Amino acid sequence: MSEGHVHVLGHKMFYRICGPEDARETVLCVHGGPGATHDYLQPLADLSRHGYRVVFMDQLGCGRSERTTDTSLFTVEHNVEEVEGVRRALALGRIHIIGSSYGGALVLAYALRYQEHLKSLTTVGGLASIPLAVREMWKLVDGMAKEDRDAIYQYDKLHEYEHPEYLRAVEHFYRQFVCRLPEWPPLVTYSFAEISKPVYNYMNGPNEFTITGTIRDWDISQRLGEIRLPTLVTGGKYDEVTPACAREIAEGVPGAVRIEFQNSSHTPFWEERAAYLDAVRSFLDSIA
Repeated sequence: MSEGHVHVLGHKMFYRICGPEDARETVLCVHGGPGATHDYLQPLADLSRHGYRVVFMDQLGCGRSERTTDTSLFTVEHNVEEVEGVRRALALGRIHIIGSSYGGALVLAYALRYQEHLKSLTTVGGLASIPLAVREMWKLVDGMAKEDRDAIYQYDKLHEYEHPEYLRAVEHFYRQFVCRLPEWPPLVTYSFAEISKPVYNYMNGPNEFTITGTIRDWDISQRLGEIRLPTLVTGGKYDEVTPACAREIAEGVPGAVRIEFQNSSHTPFWEERAAYLDAVRSFLDSIA
């Protein structure tokens, strides 16, 4: 394993590489949030045991990448250029790309801009339309226990997003639809604890299902047909970014394959780690 920083667009970007330097194939993993860190994606490093070079990065303003207060840089478009900048700075060549959550949206946007640099694309809990994802998440809220549902609606109406009862209900949402393991893996807890509030609050909003930030209207669902790559769409049965969002991607990208993990929510690479990695590895191995 090696790690360090590269200069991209005038900023220092953190990367971590697992696997052999002479690997025949490279997989670049893109985290979500927006504003999280790459750490929660660590199970994807298991691919390095099968001959893949696995590269992680922290987006600008996140994790161990340079922090900035310039909110004009907190855009999907800039994030796309960050991914491309890291690919070029590390001389990765044509790559396989995997994006989780917001990272799943980001890799779709990257494919629309830099398709020629990709061998394949995988989304996990990804989305092509923020408005659809928000509608779907509020359906999940409506199905929660009455006490949680009432607290969320009460304090959302008042914009009291830090009220203890509201935060308790949000935590219950996360335990059902983000990671269903009885005890969260330390790296998942770490990425949540270390989320960049300037990035998350500006782009997303106060929590996962209340998206009031700048990405609230982002929607590339009508452009999915432009992606002509081997594509794997993955997610959990109980995913906060619901199966409806996964179906939209799978039906929009020509020839895409979709796998739904029946005992998972938003982090199947933790919740069903062996099965998830086997599925991704089989997909990658199938690509000449």
